[in-house]
Amino acid sequence: MAKEKIPTTQALRLLRRYDAKVRLLPYRYEEKGGTEVAARELGVAEHRVIKTIVMEDDQGHPFLVLMHGDKRVSAKNLARAINVKRVSPCDPAAAHRHTGYKVGGISPFGTKRPLSVYMEESIKGLEEVYINAGKRGLLAAISPDEISRILNPRFVEVAV
Repeated sequence: MAKEKIPTTQALRLLRRYDAKVRLLPYRYEEKGGTEVAARELGVAEHRVIKTIVMEDDQGHPFLVLMHGDKRVSAKNLARAINVKRVSPCDPAAAHRHTGYKVGGISPFGTKRPLSVYMEESIKGLEEVYINAGKRGLLAAISPDEISRILNPRFVEVAV
């Protein structure tokens, strides 16, 4: 069987630049399948599949939130944690404009412009997580320590 060719993405370029310890895991992407499909296809717990959510505050400033696949972000708690009045998810067009990635393939690595990153505190307790590598159907297995080293996120407790 021929080895599947993995395209180079901005995320992979950044990960290489940081000499990150990652394993790339392609899977069969399903439209609107989200982390549930990724977890099923890779045979891992959805809790370990980390979604990258593009949000903005009440002033329209975009930022990223890294959250467990089986959890949601409490907008109220997040707004309180980052000291703004309101936060909300960006629509797909705005998310693409801010990151350069399509929804379903948004990676926190190699975004079009630098964005602040907030990471759910409990992600730190996992040995390895699976996070988008900049293309639909491609995840990177990486340690939370590597994510922290590269992105320098602010840790928050906003999972529900």
